[in-house]
Amino acid sequence: MEIFDVLTSMAKTGRLGPVFSGADWSDVTAALGEPWEIGTMSRNRKWPRLFSYGDLELSVCRCRKVSLICIQTWRDIVELPLPVVGETGTFPGGLKYANVVSALDRAGCSWEPHARLTSGNQCSLTAIASGANFTFEIPEGEEPVLNVMGLPGDGHECFARTAGQDH
Repeated sequence: MEIFDVLTSMAKTGRLGPVFSGADWSDVTAALGEPWEIGTMSRNRKWPRLFSYGDLELSVCRCRKVSLICIQTWRDIVELPLPVVGETGTFPGGLKYANVVSALDRAGCSWEPHARLTSGNQCSLTAIASGANFTFEIPEGEEPVLNVMGLPGDGHECFARTAGQDH
């Protein structure tokens, strides 16, 4: 499996194996094992929390649902969990805009420019099928390079409150 296969599949389906917006956190950890915990998303609250399986980052709501998903692709080597990508789980980074667009087109995944996230030294595109966003950094005088690929959140507002979980 190549990194472009992973990204185009996610862009078409909105998921990476058991990982999708709204997935139950216990299902994700049962399939992928325990993640590395990065910490909270806010200084004032314990939830949502950010977890990582290599360069796959997941925000988890206090209701224990996955609320945001992204793959950090700006590194030289992109590491993804073996249970969902197989083989080594490592891929080369530095993905060029033209190669990403070509891979999406070959996979039959329609996309459009994302004007709101395009300005100055970055540009962005969105896959129509899933709303997946690809944001590229534009180094001076060079072709845009993929910085991050993310799947949209499920938009839920969590009202789950259990003792000690929200503050």
